[in-house]
Amino acid sequence: MDLDLATVRAFVRTAHERHFGRAAAIAGISQQTLSKRVARLESNLGVRLLERDQHGVRLTDAGARFLPGAEEMLRAADRAVATLAAEHDPLRIDVWGHLFAPLRTIAQVATVPGAPSLQPGHGRDLPTVAAAVVRGEVDAGFGRVDPPLPDGLTHRLVRLEPVDVVLSADHRLARSTRLRPDQLRDSVLHAPADLDRLDFLARFTDRFGIREHLITPNLGLAPMLSTLAADPDGFALFPADVELPETPRVTAIPLLDPTPLYAWSLIWRTRAETPPLEALLTALLRTARENRWLEYDPARDWLPTQEQTTR
Repeated sequence: MDLDLATVRAFVRTAHERHFGRAAAIAGISQQTLSKRVARLESNLGVRLLERDQHGVRLTDAGARFLPGAEEMLRAADRAVATLAAEHDPLRIDVWGHLFAPLRTIAQVATVPGAPSLQPGHGRDLPTVAAAVVRGEVDAGFGRVDPPLPDGLTHRLVRLEPVDVVLSADHRLARSTRLRPDQLRDSVLHAPADLDRLDFLARFTDRFGIREHLITPNLGLAPMLSTLAADPDGFALFPADVELPETPRVTAIPLLDPTPLYAWSLIWRTRAETPPLEALLTALLRTARENRWLEYDPARDWLPTQEQTTR
């Protein structure tokens, strides 16, 4: 029997999500189109694969038997297509974030011998990057992987990035040469969004007793620094190696005892390791060794969760 891969892919996505609406959103098609594809596959096979219930969608016994083979069929198809990609085609990689590591990391890796040609793109956060990778809109992306990734994605830790505190020159701690994070408990954290959208900052405030925060909209680096300069009680967290512009009345101070680390992973589709992606991973890990990006000492550093165990 000849199977239409589009119908098989619709079934697999629905089986993973247990919901037609979510599966359609990930596939980038309407729910009606996805339902029709699943129905066409069931008609061709002569069996019911999925059934709706009060909780969404469940696999029938036939669907549960068919799913592993369907998943392997799609992986084989993806591998076959990947072999046809010209090696000179750029690797599409998401480098979201204007302050943190992805773009600066790629800038350092791009000149490593053997690194592939890259085509950067910009998402907004880990969920949108993961969805773009699942849909095949990009080949890989970056994110801090704490909750489980969607089915079909895998990741590799490539950088642990220390952060500094940036505060007004009028802040009571501004003359310090280094600070402990808990010394900021009476200060006000400036965050680019509410903390329910910023897991790292939310965990930082919980761990070190930061009681107050306010939202400073992300209008660019210069406006944020100007806002900090005008607030003698405020602070923000910045990557330790980011080059801040010359802004009067703000200062950056290292955080020690412990040093907070932000964990960045490269994310890609499981079993979709093309030669360019393998070359990028090799270049990333080589650069990580040379720059000591993966060093972690629990007596010296703080990670919000046990990201270091993913190495």
